[in-house]
Amino acid sequence: MTMFDSEFNRLFRRMSGMTDLLEEFDRNAQSDPCCYSCVITGPDRTPAVQEHGSEGSASGTREPVVDTIVGKKEVKLVAEMPGVEKTDIKIIVDNGTVDLSAEHDEKKYHARVPIEGKIDEDHVRATYKNGILQIVFKLEEKPAGKKVEVE
Repeated sequence: MTMFDSEFNRLFRRMSGMTDLLEEFDRNAQSDPCCYSCVITGPDRTPAVQEHGSEGSASGTREPVVDTIVGKKEVKLVAEMPGVEKTDIKIIVDNGTVDLSAEHDEKKYHARVPIEGKIDEDHVRATYKNGILQIVFKLEEKPAGKKVEVE
């Protein structure tokens, strides 16, 4: 046996152990949601890993992937909700939290998204095109400060 043969056999033994790991991963992937995303949240632009049910929960409702983009004057939510019509989408804004839901045939989506910053709930625009829902909230302007007179 040459040095190449023994090295090949050692590598082959190590790789055959990976088969067990891949089979275990496949079994778990079939029972658990396995779609993850990194979403940039908040004014400090901190990344956070969020799990989204690619197969949906037992009720069949999926959590859509939602990105939150915080600007100086507005906050934009971008949600992936393919397979529904814009008339199927319900958006409820309550006390800094956005509740998104939609249902069309077998497609069901639901997500609750907290919003960083104080939003003006009276100035909201929502559009839906090609499976992408965009919601833009105007941020409430903070007063520049109060001038205090010295007596």
